[in-house]
Amino acid sequence: MIAIRTLRFLLGDQLTRRIATLTDLDPDHDVVLMVEVRAEATYVRHHKQKIAFLFSAMRHFAAELEAEGITVDYVRLDAPGNTGSFTGELERAVARHAVDRVVVTEPGEWRVWTMMEGWRADLGPPVEIRDDNRFLCPRADFAAWAGDRRSLRMETFYRGMRRRTGLLMEGTEPTGGRWNFDPENRKGLPKGHGVPERVGFPPDAVTREVIALVERDFADHFGETDAFAWPVTRAEAIAAFKHFLAVGLPAFGDYQDAMRADAPFLYHALIAPALNAGLLTPEEVCRAAERAYRAGEAPLHCVEGFIRQILGWREYVRGLYWARMPDYAASNALEATRDLPWFYWSGETAMNCLAQCIGATRTHAYAHHIQRLMVTGNFALLAGLAPEQVEEWYLVVYADAYEWVELPNVHGMVLWADGGVMGSKPYAASGAYINRMSDYCRGCAYDVAKKTGPSACPFNYLYWNFLIRHAERLAGNPRLAMPYRTLARMDPTKRAAIVDDAARFLDGLDAAPPAAPADQGTLALAPPRSKPARHPARDTVTRASRRKG
Repeated sequence: MIAIRTLRFLLGDQLTRRIATLTDLDPDHDVVLMVEVRAEATYVRHHKQKIAFLFSAMRHFAAELEAEGITVDYVRLDAPGNTGSFTGELERAVARHAVDRVVVTEPGEWRVWTMMEGWRADLGPPVEIRDDNRFLCPRADFAAWAGDRRSLRMETFYRGMRRRTGLLMEGTEPTGGRWNFDPENRKGLPKGHGVPERVGFPPDAVTREVIALVERDFADHFGETDAFAWPVTRAEAIAAFKHFLAVGLPAFGDYQDAMRADAPFLYHALIAPALNAGLLTPEEVCRAAERAYRAGEAPLHCVEGFIRQILGWREYVRGLYWARMPDYAASNALEATRDLPWFYWSGETAMNCLAQCIGATRTHAYAHHIQRLMVTGNFALLAGLAPEQVEEWYLVVYADAYEWVELPNVHGMVLWADGGVMGSKPYAASGAYINRMSDYCRGCAYDVAKKTGPSACPFNYLYWNFLIRHAERLAGNPRLAMPYRTLARMDPTKRAAIVDDAARFLDGLDAAPPAAPADQGTLALAPPRSKPARHPARDTVTRASRRKG
């Protein structure tokens, strides 16, 4: 018999030996193709650390495959003849190796899925697209569960996944008699509370080479690389996760929603980049967390809170993305159209909470879920920022961002742009929430106790202005009944002051100049894909308040 020669095309976020692409690999006849291409690094101007993380992880994984005796055709970004695209490099590899077929695993993003459909039609040799076996809920299973429902609630899906996997289950009942310990997961950090040190991984020679490439070829991208410490191999990712199990998980549940100035990591696992790139799998991290609970090494509410994020939210948003795309991204239920302010790129704002979260994001390509939802996201919701611009920002700035996870979280949960498909109400909050969950307000130029006026926390009047602006749509929402009752009793003069303050502040978010001023160094302008001529906006109110002292 003549062996079929197969080209196995491995994408940069599929770095696991157990990926479906490699399950039946024949080292004697097959070739694994891996490529670094400019199109994938620049379809949005990804954070420098994300590009460095992926290229380094890819190079390390290719070396591990070669150590097994597997033939790897690895095309570096600066390789002669690199076409800069997945399709171009796949076509060149098919010609180089004269293969009989191509095997790939389904991608994480719709735009790459459409590419793969094109390969099936045009490439020449047959292209087999396999299901991504790293996820615990296949796309088809989620689509069957979702059906034609108008709204898709994560809690219902999560309980089904608990039953399906047996995680934290005692027969047919949840461990501890409750499905969800979220009320126990909302504590602020006590004053003077110490937090564990993050375990980091100093860049090795491979990573240093990649960082130099990124700084040379993507100098205009957002972010810094000086603090790069991400795990870039499976062994490092396992070490990072074991560290979390030992020092983070036992208090993770208590403080997972807490925020503190100059302490961006707290008790969080910091495994999302490794998990989304394949260095870890969702099932293994959930099983390990459950074992920690069974062994008495972490309390139930902490373990359940962690598993809910992986088994619940992560699987849920991925399923929703594929069940509702491509139309999902086009909705704009609250008709938000304001341009993204400049300070989302520069961090130059007198609002300390935003400055802290954006500054940490610039340095580390990271912010935890409450910083994303209730600080940068809450402001975007209250200010009525255009969904496509906000979504692109989230896709640019985080090392763990891929459209399948970023788009549903931002579009549905942060901005409520889907009109309630994901969440029953918008996650809108005043400055009181941020003050309760962080120490940001203590170092802020604005006064969180004031509701109106130039020195009041902008979140306060923006929150009530949001409710006023969208009363026709939201006043009947049962989960917003209490604030709307308060609004109904509010003195008309106070309502007018709220609207005036909001207009004054939002009108101050004017357009940026055509190019960044010289004193802003390498601040990225990251023009959006859809409207490349548009530029971010500046926080002129903030600059004026600083000039006043």
